[in-house]
Amino acid sequence: MVVWFERQRGAEQLSDTIESIHADLTKLKAALVAQGEAVREIVAGSIDALFDKDEDAAKALVLRDEAIDSEDIRIEKAAVRLLSSIACAACDIPQHDLRMILTIVKVNNEFERIADLAVDIAERVPVLAQLDEPPPAKFRIAAHSVIGIATDTVKAFDRMDNAAAQLVLATDDTTEQFNAAILRDVEQSLSEGRHSVDFAFALNTIAHALERIADHCTNVAEQTIYVTTGKIVRHTNQKWSDPTDPDV
Repeated sequence: MVVWFERQRGAEQLSDTIESIHADLTKLKAALVAQGEAVREIVAGSIDALFDKDEDAAKALVLRDEAIDSEDIRIEKAAVRLLSSIACAACDIPQHDLRMILTIVKVNNEFERIADLAVDIAERVPVLAQLDEPPPAKFRIAAHSVIGIATDTVKAFDRMDNAAAQLVLATDDTTEQFNAAILRDVEQSLSEGRHSVDFAFALNTIAHALERIADHCTNVAEQTIYVTTGKIVRHTNQKWSDPTDPDV
């Protein structure tokens, strides 16, 4: 009878531990979603500052990156503590929760890199502000499409929406095509003397930053699909594969 009670008490403690870990995980995911939204705002703000040639707004955005970096570290440490709790408790944590914890660490890094790239764009604003040449219309379309991709990425992760994540992946090729077209236009304008070297270099830098932001967004979409399905997607032969079970 004593053994039965001890087993019962142990089972209850294990259940409480699992419930506590799950609650902490839910809070941690919410914090990462908030981080993603803050990053999206920096991306949108940097692009607005670029087209408005607003140097003060660009400087303010650069300063916001410090808060992103601090939150990045806090989230990673919290994820490590959660993993340590699981290891110490040796509890039967659901596979979905384990995938979520691992994904939070990865997505946290992706969001931090997106913020860094948005800051790179903001730091080009003073150069463009001193020039009379406006960015090409095609460039504006591409930039705002990246804002849309970042918005959809955060929403897909927040809702753990597999279908929305796959739509983010579907935008990848379009972004690359836009970027290639922009760079061709810039090179042609430069060769024809319609743009200065400084202007062309700034646009080139910004176009690459936008493309990399889109790349990081697709990485987050990949991780969202992994959490929701346990499957992975790969980019091969210029297209994304259907979600498949891992090889391991």
